[in-house]
Amino acid sequence: MAKEKENNEGHVSGQANKPLSLPAHALSYNALCTEIGANMQNGLTAAEAESRLEEYGRNELDDGPGVQPVKILVRQVANAMMLVLIMAMAVSFGISSYIEGGVIAAVIILNIIVGFFQEFRAEKTMDSLRSLSSPTAAAVRDGNTEIIPTAKIVPGDMVELKTGDTVPADIRLLEAVNFETDEALLTGESLPVQKDAEAVFDVDTGPGDRLNIAFSSSTITKGRARGIVFATGMKTEIGTIATALRATGKKTRPVKRKPDGSAKPHRYAEAWGLTAADFVGHFLGVNVGTPLQKKLSKLAILLFGIAVVCAIIVLAANDFSNNSEVIIYAVATGLSMIPACLIVVLTITMAAGTKRMVQRHVIVRRLDSLEALGAVTGLVDICSDKTGTLTQGKMVAKRAWIPSKGVYSVGTSTDPINPTLGGLSHNDLTPSEMDVKSETTEKEENGIPYVELLNGNSALQDYLNVASLANLAHVHETEDGWRARGDPTEIAIQVFVSRFNCNRERLMKEESWKQIAEYPFDSNIKKMSVIFEKPDAGKKMVFTKGAVERIIGSCQLVQWNEGSKPSDMTEELRERILQNMEALAAQGLRVLAFASKEYSSQVGSADVEHDRADIEKDLTFQGLIGLYDPPRVESAGAVKQCHQAGVSVHMLTGDHPGTARAIAAQVGIIPSTSELIAKDIADAMVMTASAFDKLSDEDIDMLPVLPLVIARCSPNTKVRMIEALHRRRCFAAMTGDGVNDSPSLKRADVGIAMGQAGSDVAKDASDIVLIDDNFASILNAVEEGRRMFDNIQKFVLHLLSENIAQACTLLIGLAFKDASGLSVFPLAPVEILWVIMITSGMPDMGLGVEVAAPDIMARPPQSLKKGVFTLEVMIDMLVYGFWMAALCLASFSIILFGFGDGNLGSNCNDSYSEGCDTVFRARATTFVCLTWFALFLAWEMVSMRRSFFRMQPKSKKYFTQWMYDVWRNQFLFWAVIAGFVTIFPTLYIPVINHVVFKHEGISWEWGVVFIEAILFFGGVEAWKWAKRIYFRRRATKEVGKGNDLESKVFEKYLDLHGSSSEERAEVGFGKQFQ
Repeated sequence: MAKEKENNEGHVSGQANKPLSLPAHALSYNALCTEIGANMQNGLTAAEAESRLEEYGRNELDDGPGVQPVKILVRQVANAMMLVLIMAMAVSFGISSYIEGGVIAAVIILNIIVGFFQEFRAEKTMDSLRSLSSPTAAAVRDGNTEIIPTAKIVPGDMVELKTGDTVPADIRLLEAVNFETDEALLTGESLPVQKDAEAVFDVDTGPGDRLNIAFSSSTITKGRARGIVFATGMKTEIGTIATALRATGKKTRPVKRKPDGSAKPHRYAEAWGLTAADFVGHFLGVNVGTPLQKKLSKLAILLFGIAVVCAIIVLAANDFSNNSEVIIYAVATGLSMIPACLIVVLTITMAAGTKRMVQRHVIVRRLDSLEALGAVTGLVDICSDKTGTLTQGKMVAKRAWIPSKGVYSVGTSTDPINPTLGGLSHNDLTPSEMDVKSETTEKEENGIPYVELLNGNSALQDYLNVASLANLAHVHETEDGWRARGDPTEIAIQVFVSRFNCNRERLMKEESWKQIAEYPFDSNIKKMSVIFEKPDAGKKMVFTKGAVERIIGSCQLVQWNEGSKPSDMTEELRERILQNMEALAAQGLRVLAFASKEYSSQVGSADVEHDRADIEKDLTFQGLIGLYDPPRVESAGAVKQCHQAGVSVHMLTGDHPGTARAIAAQVGIIPSTSELIAKDIADAMVMTASAFDKLSDEDIDMLPVLPLVIARCSPNTKVRMIEALHRRRCFAAMTGDGVNDSPSLKRADVGIAMGQAGSDVAKDASDIVLIDDNFASILNAVEEGRRMFDNIQKFVLHLLSENIAQACTLLIGLAFKDASGLSVFPLAPVEILWVIMITSGMPDMGLGVEVAAPDIMARPPQSLKKGVFTLEVMIDMLVYGFWMAALCLASFSIILFGFGDGNLGSNCNDSYSEGCDTVFRARATTFVCLTWFALFLAWEMVSMRRSFFRMQPKSKKYFTQWMYDVWRNQFLFWAVIAGFVTIFPTLYIPVINHVVFKHEGISWEWGVVFIEAILFFGGVEAWKWAKRIYFRRRATKEVGKGNDLESKVFEKYLDLHGSSSEERAEVGFGKQFQ
């Protein structure tokens, strides 16, 4: 059997299983064969192959430790809030409160089950990576071509590849004939990559530019090749990705050492102490998870500490009596500070949010990812892949230039292969003369009929003939819509000519064009040609397309001016053609040239190769065509909405820099006012991966700004970008669809995969999957995340306000002492737990499903450090808590001292007696008041600033609008009604009232309750009114600071214009500590 897989740590991208003197792409194939011990003629012998299989192991991906259910289960329990709940459950059972203990136990079990099954599926990422491997491969062994299992391919094997194959390992090509591979899943390149076996590249060349390498798991779209395997299994490029996916951060802190490597003993103690602190923090959840999870974990620890202090205060106020009622009340007072239903409300709110998201084309794989995306609105950076996410993932012909006619443009289209969508327009200027930014698109959208453009236009007809016939793609309409097959570039050109009704099939059938020879694309001469005959016209034509430089070098004539005869192709004209090519390329277009000539010689199949050089010379230049992978129609609007929502967008793509820059400008990722930005800032905004990867982490941190666009990305580049954002205290979301995106998807705070074009590994490494592959759907996730964040903020404020009210009521109420010197408690222990679990739980769930506010996507950013607990929330918490506590104590005092005789009775904390009747009635009144306050506060929390009676300021229903508002959220409405109804059984059912709740049914005391309810509403409404005045005045001061969105979004780049490089470096470095 093969030995176990070696540790992949330290493996360099492009290296072999056993390191070579240089990476494979930096060696000639002769040098590689010598170093790796390969035979370019007969391949390996069977014995040598078996020996290498033993040495290097099977050619398959290591699936790591696999799914570990026990570890997942422990993670559900090991967090601060869950531990607090477990302790609360233990205490409840300890004081024989079995009902309360059972409810808390049910909450714990629910949270564990939901969290367990959510994480269980996320642990299957590696399984999908294994499925990408090719099952068999054609290897040369002992001079014979053999079909062998991919798992048995070894370094040094010579492998033969052909169209349709999946590459079995990383291969250094020996020969490549019209050989192209689809590497979109690995590099993000939207087009098949033409390979060149003879080329040798620099050591630091990125994966997307290693044209002499065929990567494992890529597919072959054209041609054939032969090559030597240099890396298998986990040493391949996809294996490196698999290793990155499984990699986790070090669990131990490093020891700080001197330059000579030595360290003093206290440095070891320091490292051990920090490691232990990290373990405890991880176990309690205070240094893992989303910002809200960390905040709540810290809150749980804080509340637990406060609960202990409260319990001690209760015991101290009663001289640490060992009376069982004092002990029970001390524990219950402590429990009053713990929002026991918070976890279940949070879980149910998030689960409901995931169901809503399915309807909005988003699948949520981790419940907390929605909260994470919405919570830290000001510091979210979305790092998006280009191909198929911001763009449509298909090539489209955008502009065609004919020297004598000008530029023909195609408008936007939602279906790249449907020639009936996207209008045609015409401009007499050349590409280099056109101002693309100011060019109107009205004609493109409305369209000029193709018949009008073709009328009397022989130059356009000649151009279309070349484009249509020098093309092997097929575009046709079926009952199910338009279909296409062939090379992506040729499909785009065929769709373009189909807009003019010059489809290849129509020309051959209706206009009698007949193909008599074909010269396929050759990577050496970068051209392809066909010879067509039109019998009824008695002529043969050569139609050629290819790279612009090669085509114009083969042209003798060009018709530059309309109505004149073709003129000789001079160097000046060639230079002007190249200028126009560069103008199109600057728009992010891939440019090809067309040419043709009339051909009079006889052409036979036997002399095709012999005649090619003669056939492809003395051509007449017809024009240029510019193609690109167009942005989705909605991408620009989506990016703009992201900016309005305070979300920065970065593009990380495997495409070329020019294309990436153009697409980024079109969708608004980079500013249009680049001339106002200093050169070094502009250079930092758009970088290539090779330039970015050469920078150390310290160099990246010193950049004034992180790049908005990185082109030619490798998987490691994307991961480094995520880590750079993390070092600047930014919250990073990453989108992607390919295997190349998987490590960064997993490393990001929120990974967002594509559901249609995405690979299985990308989906399984992600937190959110976009069903429709649409960048705009991320906005749905952001909006839903913000809605959930708002609602979480509302019910956290509601819960903690009640906790403060209860704690203040109970602690101040300790002053009420009976004749025996024991405190008479305003609220009994069961009353406290009833308010915590029953009164609060259901209304808080109702707040959790509240609809989004109308301005939710136009709010100013919030600080990552503050999260839920903004200054406004904390002040509200204290104001509402103290107001409720004051009213509760007032109700207890009014019943006891105002209408009663002030007799506190004896042993009234334990049982009912005639002497305790007043105390029991006062306690019942306080309990009802607190319950009503909690229920009414839930309705008030629907809007934290607007009046309960005017939730809709523009409504004309001045006196009845509140009725519609309370009915709109029916879950909350019925939860509040249930809270009112359930009070009565606790008050009036014998035994339950006296024995369990330790209060008495009330009668005339309801008048006090109603008055206090009015006072409660008055106090809350007065506070909200004061807040509205304050925020209105603050908003007035901010008016006139500028409303231009682009200026606001890119102001940090514009602000750096004119500053010194030292100042910019300080800005970049300082951002780490914001």
